[in-house]
Amino acid sequence: MLRIILGAGGAVLTAAVVALNLSPIGQIYLPSATGIVAKQMCSLTWVSGLEPDQARSLYLDPLLGDAAGALSYSMDEENREVSASLLGLFWTQRAVWRDGLGCTLVHGGHGFDPALTVPVARDFQPMPLDTAHRDAWFDTDALDAAMASAFDGTQADGSHTLGVAILHQGRLVAEHYAPGASAETRFHGWSMTKSVIATLAGSLAQDGALDIRAEGEIPALAAVGDPRLDAITIEALLRMTGGLAIAELNNGTDPNSQMLFTQWDMPHFAATRQRLYAPGEHWQYMSGNTILASDALQRRLGDSLPEQVAALRARIFEPLDIYSAIMEPGENGVFQGSSYMYATAQDWARLCQLYLDNGVANGTRILPEDWYSIVAEPTPNSGGGYGMGFWLPTEATGLPPETIMMSGFQGQWGYVMPEQELVIVRFGATIGVSSRSGRLAREVVAALQPPAGTTAG
Repeated sequence: MLRIILGAGGAVLTAAVVALNLSPIGQIYLPSATGIVAKQMCSLTWVSGLEPDQARSLYLDPLLGDAAGALSYSMDEENREVSASLLGLFWTQRAVWRDGLGCTLVHGGHGFDPALTVPVARDFQPMPLDTAHRDAWFDTDALDAAMASAFDGTQADGSHTLGVAILHQGRLVAEHYAPGASAETRFHGWSMTKSVIATLAGSLAQDGALDIRAEGEIPALAAVGDPRLDAITIEALLRMTGGLAIAELNNGTDPNSQMLFTQWDMPHFAATRQRLYAPGEHWQYMSGNTILASDALQRRLGDSLPEQVAALRARIFEPLDIYSAIMEPGENGVFQGSSYMYATAQDWARLCQLYLDNGVANGTRILPEDWYSIVAEPTPNSGGGYGMGFWLPTEATGLPPETIMMSGFQGQWGYVMPEQELVIVRFGATIGVSSRSGRLAREVVAALQPPAGTTAG
């Protein structure tokens, strides 16, 4: 009888495990959970330079909530790999660090080369704090108060501001970092990376290598063989009007989670989703759009990943003296241009400054003269809140109307304010509470007091 009972119990348990593996929980949610732990612990440790305990407590535990205790990870310091699993046994995911390429989730090989490296050409080039300019243009007490307000009490309320840098007329006028972070910390921009891909599109357009409105230019869509998909343009993808079913809910069971944390070929996954709308007909923020655009743009940079990384750096980063930026690729070598660029606060600010300088860096035109107006043009059906790879301020934000904004998950923000000649970047690990970023931006604008006889802009 005991054998029968044990046998029946084993059969029930086996059936339950099989059913769980075949369900959305087993197919998407749990692999996404172990995937984000492995990927973030790898990147935050060896790309950002944070201590592992700080990385987990700030970025991951609040995100994972009650599930955090069941998710464990192990770090291979020698090979710079992180493995994460449920209860140390199930749904194991592995992330691998490579010099100059950051960390990549490796699901099953697929030609992934763990020995490939593309080291950066130079160390991070810090900007000097220009106190004379700050004192001439700002109410310094008000500016200091704005900065203090951005950090004070953020550990207690969970907003966790980690770094802020402010430029005026291209000069660094203020910066501050929380304990454990510094000017050399590479901050994860999350979806601020989408603005970088829009900038890459502008660079290619400036050289005549890209028409953002041309049809039939998305290789992953062409491979599907559905002629209706040819009408999806780079512009439609960057404006989030591609019309494919790649919903982004950030709940661990959505197609976006499945794409980022379980797929070795993200462009293929995005391209083969159901077509719901004609391009341009419906606006919906979805990272899969930018993944498709990233793949198409990256192929114009060279034939190999090292060539493509070098070209990206030469086109955008190096002319701006940006040397900290790491754009991480997926397992198949395609840039994860929706979500995975890391750079110091100052280098993110330098990228924003390119837009204030009308696309010119050190005398060289990087972007077309009208590129600011293109990315700042509201996308139909977005409620006026989204342009092309950048967010736009609505009246409720209280921000200057010509502002464009980079924005990323967990409270990453980059504000570009042409009339005020201001750039403000804020980085943190914010979940479920206000990041205070909008208030910071408004208070910095209020602290700007042009010298007598001059005006901002």
